[in-house]
Amino acid sequence: MTAGHEFFEVEADVGVRAWAPRAEEAFAQAALGVFALIVNPAEVEPRERREVRAQADSEEALLVGWINECLYVHEIEGFVVSRVEVDVLGPGVVHGFLVGEEFDPARHRPGTIVKAATFHGVRVTRTPERVETSIVVDI
Repeated sequence: MTAGHEFFEVEADVGVRAWAPRAEEAFAQAALGVFALIVNPAEVEPRERREVRAQADSEEALLVGWINECLYVHEIEGFVVSRVEVDVLGPGVVHGFLVGEEFDPARHRPGTIVKAATFHGVRVTRTPERVETSIVVDI
């Protein structure tokens, strides 16, 4: 599999590991993995887009900021996600879009309530073949 995400156990929290050939895709997979805890992306229609941007001094802080900005859109607007797109990932900035719709209790089965991404164990690792991220979210 060239891109994807999986969960790992952390005491009282949940970890999300994501990977892809490019950093932009790995950041997108990380956000999609977090949203998959909230509502299964397969249950979400790609009806609308929400713009998300984060800034930070390091790649790890950028990942935490990115996830927290994505979660802010969910919390404030009740927006659930079927797809995540990252179009800019450079020194100190990440920009992209959440694709999905407003939460509909008649169609979406709620999963885990995710409060925030944490700095505990956050990693961004690069190899010639891929970029892997690891982040723990507070539930």
